[in-house]
Amino acid sequence: MIPANPGKKLELEIDGKSYLRIPVRTDLILATDDIVQVAKDYTEGLVQSSDLIVVSEKVVAITQGRAFRLREIKPSRLAVFLSRFVHKSPHGIGLGMPETMELAIREVGALKIIFAAIIAAIGKLFGVKGLFYRICGAKARAIDGPCDYTIPPYNDYAVLGPVDPDGVARQIKAEVGCAAAIIDANDLGVNILGVSGPEVDIALLEKLLKDNPLGQSAEQTPIGIIREAVEPALAGQI
Repeated sequence: MIPANPGKKLELEIDGKSYLRIPVRTDLILATDDIVQVAKDYTEGLVQSSDLIVVSEKVVAITQGRAFRLREIKPSRLAVFLSRFVHKSPHGIGLGMPETMELAIREVGALKIIFAAIIAAIGKLFGVKGLFYRICGAKARAIDGPCDYTIPPYNDYAVLGPVDPDGVARQIKAEVGCAAAIIDANDLGVNILGVSGPEVDIALLEKLLKDNPLGQSAEQTPIGIIREAVEPALAGQI
């Protein structure tokens, strides 16, 4: 049986149905890897046609060459200034460092970043939070910086969000033979960035991944398998 990650549950009940969230451990994924082949290799023999494979957006981005060493990023004065006002969360630094803010400026554009910062500052005066990321969108929200728990060598990297996550999910489905989704999850919540098609119930998937069953520390399980557990006994057969 494949165990759940520490502090997580393998089985979860949603709306009267039980689902398994099976973490799949991999080797360290590098820029030279093909994420579709990685998904196929590590789920072979485990996956069923009715399953859903979920893949961390970070490893997808790494294989697309969208991970950058911090010393390779030269933050602008705007990036240095704006990063000072970003909340630093223990679950992920986000844009709270000049290097990740610089990547956001490059991805989204300086004017949009400045506009979002102004609106966010006004919103905070009235107790409204989260406006910055709502305006900047998924590209800014998906940028990750290093944290204390980041696995080397990526503890010295900043990572952009993946390109065409829907397309990647479709490629994984075609190769592996079941539905797929690219996800951005941490212990604060989850965003579904890409899905292989309408067969993926996004609202249900968000509920199933709300507690981040793949973890975000040293688990090294960037792939997961979601399966409806028709019988509770199935949980002991994985």
